[in-house]
Amino acid sequence: YLIGDSTMADKEVIAYPETGWGLPFPYFFASTVIVDNRAKNGRSTRTFIEEGRWQPVVENLKEGDYVLIQFGHNDEVPSKGSYTTPGDFVSKLEKFVNESRSKKAIPVLITPVARRKFDANGKIEETHAEYTQLVKEVAKKLNVPLIDLNKESKELMQQFGPDDSKYLYNYLDPGENPHYPDGHADDTHFSELGARKMAEIVLHDIQKLNLGLASHIRVVHQKEKK
Repeated sequence: YLIGDSTMADKEVIAYPETGWGLPFPYFFASTVIVDNRAKNGRSTRTFIEEGRWQPVVENLKEGDYVLIQFGHNDEVPSKGSYTTPGDFVSKLEKFVNESRSKKAIPVLITPVARRKFDANGKIEETHAEYTQLVKEVAKKLNVPLIDLNKESKELMQQFGPDDSKYLYNYLDPGENPHYPDGHADDTHFSELGARKMAEIVLHDIQKLNLGLASHIRVVHQKEKK
């Protein structure tokens, strides 16, 4: 199960080419894995629970299932109706972890993926400092596998640089896509390329953490040259 916000979520066709990293994620696995993406645009830990989106996941969890948990984007903004105080954010993350474990499922915490923001010198800036740290603290306290997607997505953007990193996000020129006739500049949501790159980071970390799920990642071997 994937639970989280718009950066992870599947999208309505009308939003294309905006893509959450949960969309390409299943295609990296063998048929032995079913990925159920419950992430939803605009949700925080609090609203995900209040809207009844978490309970069906808990009720259907089976021993050995994985729950990948990535929130923070909507929790951290005080002006949003989805705002979750730091203390409440921590308690909600702990709820996801403890209730997953009560069903003998395996929770994995993921820090919020970075927004695209560079300073005048072309250096990537931090956009989730407080809530990223809270995720790390919960992971340490409860001994939960942690994927620091905030850190690794920033590193990826720095490699691309201020201009080319736009290709990772939903940037469109006027007339380029009929869904966005006036063009679009979005430093939060991904293009198809960006979503795949973020999914690849998560997959590599699943391997580095030696999670059992890693053995189900599909590896395509090149045919030997004759």
